[in-house]
Amino acid sequence: MSRNAPDVIGPLTTLSDDEALFRDAVASFAAEEVRPRVAAMERAAALDPELVAKTFEMGLMGIEVPESLGGAGGTMMMVTLAVEEISRIDASSAILVDVQNTLAIHPIRAYGSPEQQQRFIPRLTSSAVGAYALSEAGSGSDAFGLQARAVRKGDRWILNGRKMWITNGGEADVFVIFANTDPAVGYRGITAFIVERDFAGFRVGKKEDKLGIRASSTAELLLDDCEVPDDNVLGAVGQGYKIAIDTLNGGRIGIGAQMIGIASGALAAAVAYVKERKQFGRAIAEFQGVQFQLAQAATDLEAARLLVYNASRLKDAGQDIVREGAMAKLFASQVCERVTSLCVELFGGYGYTRDFPVEKFYRDAKIGSIYEGTSNMQLQTIAKALLR
Repeated sequence: MSRNAPDVIGPLTTLSDDEALFRDAVASFAAEEVRPRVAAMERAAALDPELVAKTFEMGLMGIEVPESLGGAGGTMMMVTLAVEEISRIDASSAILVDVQNTLAIHPIRAYGSPEQQQRFIPRLTSSAVGAYALSEAGSGSDAFGLQARAVRKGDRWILNGRKMWITNGGEADVFVIFANTDPAVGYRGITAFIVERDFAGFRVGKKEDKLGIRASSTAELLLDDCEVPDDNVLGAVGQGYKIAIDTLNGGRIGIGAQMIGIASGALAAAVAYVKERKQFGRAIAEFQGVQFQLAQAATDLEAARLLVYNASRLKDAGQDIVREGAMAKLFASQVCERVTSLCVELFGGYGYTRDFPVEKFYRDAKIGSIYEGTSNMQLQTIAKALLR
């Protein structure tokens, strides 16, 4: 489906010709390759491996990576557009792209040695799915109360612990995993490691059975005397806290993009439905009460989109995005829940069934206020920025 008219208003978010062409290409990919697979992937609670391969072929798994390392040479704004467009169709497929670009590749590009970049990034842009492993069962919002430990032994590190809620865990071959090398100094001992799936002592455990984004794998990672070469320390020992925070700041923009995409998909479905559904002898779109609800939803969605796009532009400009990323994720997730809930109501009883798409949009929306920092943690981040 071609979308020639931009979805945005205001000079800060007007798309360049390249961005508009890229967005339209991703929209076509989502319509042609993702949409036909959504129902089957939802039933199976798994991504179609053929779709994952096509996503690599489309160049969506290394958007910001320079062409010299096998990437598309794009921008964060393009990552945002890709995640938004795919989320209009399927949030599970979109989070695959989001995590690959913002959480798996970014820390290796930003903090990896030249040798690490040459070794891992071309793989991550061409065929290897990546994952980011910070969370544990006992450290959710307190993400740095890690129990995972790393002890140096000769020319390698021995990692022990459990990681929870790891997106892409089922498909990933390369993991950025955080463990504490010196618990006595608290978060200053946290270190990032690049762990490969076939390393001794590493395995993927239980896959979660989730409310939404069901086709996206969310898995436990088990580290039992996992042997990691010293060459796979990412950045410096003790630099993991900085790497994790920096990575999450950008990742929140990606979640914001996912949320505006989900809301856009739900709203488009609802607008089409109210034009067709008749009550009292006329389409329900003719009732002012329905019109005003849709108008408010569209306005809220546009405001969320502007926050997300602005944060993307700032990141591309090399600006600090701590506050802006938190605001974008917070507001976009709030709007997404409201808009998808309204769309279920506008469908009436049909909205509560799986015969129509809005119930899936509604279920997929909830995760936005939880992962990559809960809404309360975003509020805390924003408040700190205001009061410092």
